[in-house]
Amino acid sequence: MSALIRPDHFPPAHYTFTNNPYTEKGFELGKSLFFDPILSVDSTISCASCHHQRYAFSDMGKQYSTGVNGLHASRNSPPVFNMAWNRSFMWDGGVNHIEIMPFAPIINPAEMGEELNNVIRKLRDHPSYPEQFRKAFGQNELTDQQMFWALAQYMGNLVSASSRYDKYLKQEVTLNEQEMNGLILFEQHCATCHEMPLFTDQLFHNNGLDTIFNDVGRFRISMDSTDLGAFKTPTLRNIALTAPYMHDGRFQTLDDVLDHYRSGVLSSNSLSPQLTAGGIPLTDQEAQDIISFLHTLTDHEFINDPLLVP
Repeated sequence: MSALIRPDHFPPAHYTFTNNPYTEKGFELGKSLFFDPILSVDSTISCASCHHQRYAFSDMGKQYSTGVNGLHASRNSPPVFNMAWNRSFMWDGGVNHIEIMPFAPIINPAEMGEELNNVIRKLRDHPSYPEQFRKAFGQNELTDQQMFWALAQYMGNLVSASSRYDKYLKQEVTLNEQEMNGLILFEQHCATCHEMPLFTDQLFHNNGLDTIFNDVGRFRISMDSTDLGAFKTPTLRNIALTAPYMHDGRFQTLDDVLDHYRSGVLSSNSLSPQLTAGGIPLTDQEAQDIISFLHTLTDHEFINDPLLVP
């Protein structure tokens, strides 16, 4: 990958690489690290173990990903793409910078279960990593900052912007009648939170899943009662590839998701003002039209790009 990818129809990226100048060697090093289980305590789990390219770098089909020692994460693994546009990371926004985002899964006992100093020791003792780091960053000493820079160069350039919807925006393809109906309905009922073209407002909403919150969501970070049960709005790009859905993976299909928004929204003091208890009145046909549109957000070029894997 020889150049930064920044689609013309996207807003300016939040992460600009100002303090981490992009290079092809840095990107390739980040890719190697992303796919290497050396980052985990027992060298069994890599970033890619829970973020598969063919599923838009999600862990499709798994409610909770499996980490070291057969342990399971407490939330559904989100997809990894278009991260340079993110202002925060994780379902509760507990990480606010792409360069430190990998630190959370590395030290999480149910994910990689490792200590940062041990990761750096292993990388320094590795037969090839010290030279790869030297070529990427021009420094003789391999550091944790360089590791995070490299991972940011890779993850920050996992860009999904070539779906049929994107080609429709560029007037390269047309959408069929059902997809167009779904687009109109989506703009009416969904786009307030799933802002286009990124299909997320990057804010935190209680979308009426519960009235008793076993996972308090954003409240864990903000300690604001209006954030009880609020989670970051996920992007809907590649949504057909990233089931199951919601922070806890409770819904297996897009039909389940639409059923929730049509009739399952529960009332609570922190319910997002964009939603009404009960749900959004949609007919069966309208729900299917929206789902048809959501399938146009699948980016086959992205999930099959050979440059994104070792």
